[in-house]
Amino acid sequence: MAKFNFVKELEWRGMINNIMPGTEEQLDKEMTAAYVGIDPTADSLHIGHLVSIMMLKHFQRAGHKPIALIGGATGMIGDPSMKSQERKLIDEQTLRHNQEAIRAQLAHFLDFDSDAPNHAILVNNYDWMKNFSFLQFIRDVGKHITVNYMMAKDSVKKRLAANADHGMSFTEFSYQLLQGYDFLHLYETHNCKLQMGGSDQWGNITTGTELIRRMNGGEAFAITCPLITKADGGKFGKTESGNVWLDPKRTSPYKFYQFWLNVSDADAAKYIKIFTDLTQDEIAELEAQQATDPGQRPLQKRLAQEITVMVHSEQDYQMAVEASQILFSNKAKDILHRIDEDTLLSVFEGVPTFEIAREQLNSGVPAIELLATLTQVFPSKGEMRKMTQGGGVSLNKEKINDPNMTVDASMLLNDKYLLAQRGKKNYFLLIAK
Repeated sequence: MAKFNFVKELEWRGMINNIMPGTEEQLDKEMTAAYVGIDPTADSLHIGHLVSIMMLKHFQRAGHKPIALIGGATGMIGDPSMKSQERKLIDEQTLRHNQEAIRAQLAHFLDFDSDAPNHAILVNNYDWMKNFSFLQFIRDVGKHITVNYMMAKDSVKKRLAANADHGMSFTEFSYQLLQGYDFLHLYETHNCKLQMGGSDQWGNITTGTELIRRMNGGEAFAITCPLITKADGGKFGKTESGNVWLDPKRTSPYKFYQFWLNVSDADAAKYIKIFTDLTQDEIAELEAQQATDPGQRPLQKRLAQEITVMVHSEQDYQMAVEASQILFSNKAKDILHRIDEDTLLSVFEGVPTFEIAREQLNSGVPAIELLATLTQVFPSKGEMRKMTQGGGVSLNKEKINDPNMTVDASMLLNDKYLLAQRGKKNYFLLIAK
């Protein structure tokens, strides 16, 4: 039986948009399996996926059985919901690679490997669709859902309205029937009685419940969560450089941490309920602290901590916190020598860079020569001398007192970089090649 009421848990977290009547009663009655579909068009999830993944995480915490469905077959077509164009198709080799990468990321949230009765499972709809012939599908499945029923769905109507000149391909139109069949298949093979997803999926999900009713005589249920938005109306999860990914190679843990740390107060109050396991009492305490001293930003700090540890690790979180202090910490020199290359580059993304020959550093070079001749950190040696006398020049966050001091390869960060600072705010990254 459930450890707590899953529906009530989602309600206070602000994670329910629509819920089919009878869903809560089903979950109270028995351990229930539920699935969420995940698009495998990349080999990493991004934070836009996190809402439905957190639904699965809370679902498992509540004592129920989560199923993560990789949409290998449907991913080869493309869901028209809330989209204005068809997506690029992917081949099977890429699909399998993406599937394994996604499973590894999901393992940070879900228990796949224990012998608990509600351990998570991962399935791929390509596995049951790849040998399903077109004739067999339209004969056995297509006849149960009318075109009128499919045309009435918001996802179809919006797609047609948005693309009146080009219409909608039959490929895309068939998407909701394929997703509906996934639900039927999981109902029959895994006794899955609930599908969850974003509010834009309501039409596709209810097609599945209808297919189960018509083909199997069974009853199935649906829950959707609101599409996450920012308080200022901007799109959640997008930055100037694109998606915020869960893969540390695509978005460094430092950048990931910074994304959550820098959300607005209003967004932090909303996100901490959605993207963490913190209890209602713990969040209420943080909200009280925020109201008393908003400058300390306890909501943002705890949100960034919880989600960075969950997606990456405690060690990555600690490194991100340290890296965040580089610009103003009196321990900056030590931190610089501890952080890895990706974090260093993330912290100083966008600062001017200069290349220097490693051979010159191997034999040593005077600082004034390095910063005013070999690079253009300073426009002239005179300006370098003047600012050094005023205490305004640093290398690797350590003040230079003598413009003729020798700089050599032993000073390189990650055996490759020197961080030069001119004045309080001007940083330059010197790269040894």
